[in-house]
Amino acid sequence: MKKITILALFVLATVGFNSCEDDDTIQFIAQAPQEFTFSNSFLSEYILTAAASGNLGERFTWNDANFDVPTIVTYELQKSILGDFSDMEVVGSTTENELSVTIGDLLDYARDAGLDNDPATEEPNTGNVSFRVRAFVGDSGPEILSPVQILTLLLPEDTGVNNPVCDLDQLWAVGAGVPDAGWGWTTPVRFACSADGVYSGNVNLQNNGGVDNNFRFFTAEGDWNSGLNYPYYIGEGYTIDANFVDAMDDDNNFAFVGTSGYYNLAIDTFNKTIILSEPQPTGVCEFEQLWAVGAGVPDAGWGWTTPIRFVCSGEGVYTGSVNLQNNGGADNNFRFFTVEGDWNSGLNYPYYIGEGYTIDANFEDAMDDDNNFAFVGTTGMYFLTIDTVNKTITLD
Repeated sequence: MKKITILALFVLATVGFNSCEDDDTIQFIAQAPQEFTFSNSFLSEYILTAAASGNLGERFTWNDANFDVPTIVTYELQKSILGDFSDMEVVGSTTENELSVTIGDLLDYARDAGLDNDPATEEPNTGNVSFRVRAFVGDSGPEILSPVQILTLLLPEDTGVNNPVCDLDQLWAVGAGVPDAGWGWTTPVRFACSADGVYSGNVNLQNNGGVDNNFRFFTAEGDWNSGLNYPYYIGEGYTIDANFVDAMDDDNNFAFVGTSGYYNLAIDTFNKTIILSEPQPTGVCEFEQLWAVGAGVPDAGWGWTTPIRFVCSGEGVYTGSVNLQNNGGADNNFRFFTVEGDWNSGLNYPYYIGEGYTIDANFEDAMDDDNNFAFVGTTGMYFLTIDTVNKTITLD
């Protein structure tokens, strides 16, 4: 019995020793991963021009691939022209959660797909390229593929007409800092695609001492979720006009800290700048602008060094910001002119009355030698509109 017992103990010890050796060489085997997918939003189509080759085309982002154990995961962005990935090519690989392609890259893919922008050829100017992400562990470990994302590429046809090309038809702005819009969608301010990659327009900007001077850009009219705030543009590497700062409010809106007035605002997505300048004609009128000089517009005075300009901003509509002065009936007169520097092109108060205009009550006939306008309101900065269609002159 003792011999049997000792033998049994020996066998058990041997088994136990081998088990310990096995424990020392145990390897964690990754379990079947869960599905993962792209996490960024995609455009309905990608408009591609050679001038924008160096610009960002798309930043692909994705959520983590879950292999159920802590491990380093490599991600590989793949593309396919055919769509079934039998022609798969690797765009790039990373251990992070994003990879970017430029407009130039997308143009190369468009050429690979046989697209061109010549309307005289049979080749299409629009087509699709498919993308997916492969997540894998090691050289021979488990892997998972994301769902396929199809991008529609568009090469604007060369018609011989220089039509500007932007990713969107326009951008929008609303907020207290753009008082013509305010915080609502009834009258948003529109910045149209005015040149390749450039959105611009004239805008009335307000700065009430740091109060009610905030606003935000939007890519879709009426969609609050499409907002682009100050940090967004800083993050994209934009140089922003010094008249704008981060409002540091709940939405980190733009804050206008300059002098209230009428400006031309341009958002250049190629050179990555947001710039303010003098307002520019943007509508259809008899004249590109009207001018005002006189004591009642003290920033101009009775001379042509710094006349006040009201640009054509709509169908027969001239608008602009103007500092109006009323010193108790003295030095409050001025006149409009159709040609800068030409005293003979003046349009006085009786002219507009004779044309059937309804004129703001803050103006009256100065009853001086030239029957100029007289400003009889409260001295200050105003937004003036001369509507030649509805025949009104109004102040806001």
